[in-house]
Amino acid sequence: MKRIITATVQNRSGVLNRITGLLQKRQFNIESISVGRTETEGVSKMTFVVDVVDHQKLEQVTKQLNKQIDVLKVSDITDKAIVARELALIKITSTSQLRGEIQGVIEPFRATVIDVSKDTLSIQVTGKSEKVEALIDLLRPYGIKELARTGVTAFSRGQQPAQTRENVSFSLLN
Repeated sequence: MKRIITATVQNRSGVLNRITGLLQKRQFNIESISVGRTETEGVSKMTFVVDVVDHQKLEQVTKQLNKQIDVLKVSDITDKAIVARELALIKITSTSQLRGEIQGVIEPFRATVIDVSKDTLSIQVTGKSEKVEALIDLLRPYGIKELARTGVTAFSRGQQPAQTRENVSFSLLN
């Protein structure tokens, strides 16, 4: 099962390497990583999408991540109300005759053309991963020359109560 884990960390050299190494040792497949500075100086937020076998293994790795020196907070936000977005840049083959047709394809996705050349169009799309994937699938017939995706960046919506150990156990059983 896929889980979205966020880690608030000190912005120091080697932190990302130590965290990904820990995930690798526990045989977690990291599907995407997004890392960037936060509103607090010297603090970064990491968002991981990982494939996990069971909740016990997830709880174990979350506890181990929390023990890391530069880690301030770790949360599994998968089952919470969250805001999650991804960015994709897609370069496709295009002629001047196809540009209007392609514009019609990307418009419902609120995607934008960010670069035009004689034989290519570069498109930017942001949104949920499913939306990004749907647009990529629609653009495949035109010929995707290059594709770059950021991975998911996410955080909890609004103010949510802290989850107690009892709540975690209860939610795992349901």
